[in-house]
Amino acid sequence: MSSDPHKHNSKFLSLILRHQPEKIGLQLDPQGWASITELLDKCAAAGKKISREELLEIVRTNDKQRFALNADQSAIRASQGHSVEVSLDLPAVEPPDILYHGTVQRFMEPILTGGLQKMDRMHVHLSADLHTATQVGSRRGKPVILLVRSGDMHRQGHVFHLSDNGVWLTDAVPPQFLEPFNATPC
Repeated sequence: MSSDPHKHNSKFLSLILRHQPEKIGLQLDPQGWASITELLDKCAAAGKKISREELLEIVRTNDKQRFALNADQSAIRASQGHSVEVSLDLPAVEPPDILYHGTVQRFMEPILTGGLQKMDRMHVHLSADLHTATQVGSRRGKPVILLVRSGDMHRQGHVFHLSDNGVWLTDAVPPQFLEPFNATPC
């Protein structure tokens, strides 16, 4: 049995709020927000009944804090990871000197020659700690960690944002700012 009783609905909400709002006929605003009432109504019409209480519990207990609520809890959005065009309106922030990116060996050659690209997402996602980067890389197999010289990037004009759930975002990481990190992942 899963330790997260809401895992299935959480994954469905991630799909809707990050990638396919049209799947249930939902329209996100330009910043990625959706009315909670409309979201729950459209989920129910699509055969995914989620109560307001369950939705709030999913937001509160999600281990990666994937969702954010507005001040009066009338709207919800994904914190980051969108493949649909939204503007999270996150301010530019000076990053720490070093960030990390978790991947797997089969992607290393193209990354080291072409850098990290956002692919089908709006940003490249970076972690402030090895543990998180290791978890991210582990989703596709044995993780390989890249060290990102984010401070150098920032000093050369690259822009960074910090999502509501602590993920560092940037448009791309050129290969000259990447180094394989050879320490044993935690």
